[in-house]
Amino acid sequence: MRRGLVGLITLLLALASPLQAVAEAACSRADFEAVVDEAAAALTTLNHENTPQFQARLRQLKDKRGWSHEQFLVEAAPFVRDDAIASFDQKSEDFLARITQGGQSQATAVSLNCALLGELRGSLAALVATQKAKWAYMFDKLNAEIGK
Repeated sequence: MRRGLVGLITLLLALASPLQAVAEAACSRADFEAVVDEAAAALTTLNHENTPQFQARLRQLKDKRGWSHEQFLVEAAPFVRDDAIASFDQKSEDFLARITQGGQSQATAVSLNCALLGELRGSLAALVATQKAKWAYMFDKLNAEIGK
């Protein structure tokens, strides 16, 4: 995902030159950067907050079930890889592709840049929402198993 954000930032920097060249443009490079920075910060925060808690819950399940390290690697896999998680990951990749492809196709159309900014905001917000939903799903699944 970080690779996708780096590509997105590169694309947005490419968009900045046409935006600065047109004085009447309502959107600026800073507008694009702010949206990307906000989304990147939200995704980083999600990972920093959820990863340690999720790992602790996995260890709790391991201890509760008395799994060896080898058993744990096998038994814990469904909590980090299943069809629903793959679907969340695919949605995230689709949003990243839409963000980068949309920007590339309209990089020279200065009059559409503000519309592109709105689309970018929407796609990045959907990306963050998808990741939040993924974490919620993973925690719900794990917590239900611990509760058995």
